[in-house]
Amino acid sequence: MSARARALLLAAASEPYRAAGRFAYHFARGKLGRDPAFTAILERGLLGGRSRILDLGCGQGLLGSWLRAAARCWAEGCWPAGWPPPPREVSWRGIELMPRDIERARRALGPGVELTLGDIRSASFDTADAVVVLDVLHYLGFEEQRAVLLRVRAALRVPGLLLLRVGDRAGGLRFRISRWVDHAALLARGHGLAPLHCRGIAQWRSLLRECGFDSEPLPMSQGTPFANVMLIAHPT
Repeated sequence: MSARARALLLAAASEPYRAAGRFAYHFARGKLGRDPAFTAILERGLLGGRSRILDLGCGQGLLGSWLRAAARCWAEGCWPAGWPPPPREVSWRGIELMPRDIERARRALGPGVELTLGDIRSASFDTADAVVVLDVLHYLGFEEQRAVLLRVRAALRVPGLLLLRVGDRAGGLRFRISRWVDHAALLARGHGLAPLHCRGIAQWRSLLRECGFDSEPLPMSQGTPFANVMLIAHPT
């Protein structure tokens, strides 16, 4: 049942992207099916009890579609065995810099979601119970990273949660592969060879402490060649 339930969840989360075109659909299906972060969020109940979720650098809105599909699969009784109940009645908001990604998200998810075209360095965060930032901060300068995290801390309601996935600069070959992929993505998006601002996990955790968070690391690159870690952070 679990394998079938997972397949149904993936199909439910990917299907809306057919309306956004072939690229959007196949990207959604591949990313949601192979990126361990999305599975971990549900399998480990990382967003359990959170009703207002802010997704910074949301891309084409995959997390929003994933959470919506999870709530529907739970209601229909097709939920992977052993997983905790998913977050339901969630208000998900995404902020994304790239207009094309926002357009795809809107075409896939419809008018019932809150999407903001903007820069996370300056866009309003309002308030949230949880903030999710997946593979985004290393595109910002070191001081910009700090400024964004301080703004996240100010936006979180108590008790808040930050899920921050980053690459581990101390990850050897896996980190170098991650960096090559990031540079390729920047080139594909027309940004050229923009610099990346990476840290080791100890440095990321130190930065989080300076910004008012306690954190614990969770390896988050299973099944991939990357050196990714999810930092589960709570305001102090």
